[in-house]
Amino acid sequence: MTGGRPGCGPAPTIAAMAPARKPTTRQPPTPRLASDPIAEAQRQWSAHGWEGASDGMAAVTSIMRAHQIYLARVEAVLRPFDVSFARYEVLMLLYFSKRGALPMRTIGSRLQVHQTSVTNAVDRLEAARLVRRLPHPTDRRATLVELAPAGRGLAEKATAALNDEVFTDTGLSARGVNDIVRTIGQLRRGAGDF
Repeated sequence: MTGGRPGCGPAPTIAAMAPARKPTTRQPPTPRLASDPIAEAQRQWSAHGWEGASDGMAAVTSIMRAHQIYLARVEAVLRPFDVSFARYEVLMLLYFSKRGALPMRTIGSRLQVHQTSVTNAVDRLEAARLVRRLPHPTDRRATLVELAPAGRGLAEKATAALNDEVFTDTGLSARGVNDIVRTIGQLRRGAGDF
């Protein structure tokens, strides 16, 4: 909310308005299929003479589908807080920073996104009064983004919800989670992520 009734104090923050009930994020978006379409595509790849690429196709397609599944779950948890995952990531990066503020350029670098995406996310967060832009104290060309108290509160509440609904309930065993992190870490390292 951007304002309250005159004389009644400030309007409640988005964090205060988030529902206390536990959101449901595990419901499948569509009815369960009778068979795995990626396994069928892999079979078809081989049947059409592309055996050497069929495992890779299945791996890439599986990762892309897993991304869709997890993103849908995360966005469902964040929806009551009125933030996207991209904006949540900005809030958490600021939350974890020593001073609660970072230059815009640093935010883009750490989140591995284009500066235009950072500007868009910060614009939305600033409009919601969750962050504020400040001049950089030593570099006139740079702008700092500072986490506002309402942003800190929302980050804490949203993180508690994500931890409860998604991050501690991945649908995989602990070993499966560790295997995925290690395997995808190899992919990311090979792509030059770190």
